[in-house]
Amino acid sequence: MDKLAKASNTIEIIKKYNFTFQKRYGQNFLIDTHVMGKIMDAAGLTCDDYVIEIGPGIGSMTQYLCERAGKVTAVEIDKDLIPILNETLMGYDNVSIINEDILKLDLNEIIMKDNNGKPAKVVANLPYYITTPIIMGLLEGHVPVSSITVMVQKEVADRMQAGPGSKDYGALSLAVNYYSSPHIAANVPPNCFIPRPNVGSAVINLDVYDTPKVMVRDEELMFKLIRAAFNQRRKTLANSISGAMTLDYSKQEVAKGIAALSLPENVRGEALTLEQFALLSDRLSSGRND
Repeated sequence: MDKLAKASNTIEIIKKYNFTFQKRYGQNFLIDTHVMGKIMDAAGLTCDDYVIEIGPGIGSMTQYLCERAGKVTAVEIDKDLIPILNETLMGYDNVSIINEDILKLDLNEIIMKDNNGKPAKVVANLPYYITTPIIMGLLEGHVPVSSITVMVQKEVADRMQAGPGSKDYGALSLAVNYYSSPHIAANVPPNCFIPRPNVGSAVINLDVYDTPKVMVRDEELMFKLIRAAFNQRRKTLANSISGAMTLDYSKQEVAKGIAALSLPENVRGEALTLEQFALLSDRLSSGRND
């Protein structure tokens, strides 16, 4: 069938099924074929790839994925969209549709079953209200994926690739950069969607590392330190960590660890690189074990 990623075709299928957009699912359908092409290029898909698409909607992007990838699994939470997807994707024999909540789905099991455990690629126009839980669930859950190419809110994309000292730099920046190499592939204005969102969007590609970017003894501890550092980012790092409910280090212990990194005692978390957080984590954990 003709591509759905055109406003007229999207409106036609929506009217045919009398579909009502659900605010709770954050539904905004992409209606720009040029942007679709940029997403496909950013994902670098080939016929050897197995793709998981999160939130296919009416199948606009799924059509493109099916034409480029070897196999596609589309995960859609809205049961009202399943009949539409069954129609719009009926011409493709390399797609399966799962009506589930992505946050409750065992993707490791699906990838093992459908791709023999080989890394998948994730491509999606993500609902903005759960962008971070989805991405961090994939990364922290060590789901076997080689890349994640997603449409997200522009400010979230900026935070993902931000560096130390910038206003966008934070816990999300560090987590994403620990697990992957982020790159913004395109900025997308609101008029490329039905209905129009109130914010600008961006396509970001995360090339997932085989092993994390830095070595750290205790990954869980490092991220507790990072979250503590940015929960109250105007405080000094020593005060933020020593005052965190999730940690039990004294201000003296933290100050000693900071000094060992040759950092000033009043340094804030936003000044530290990922490598420095890893070193601080190792210092604090070894100090307890020595």
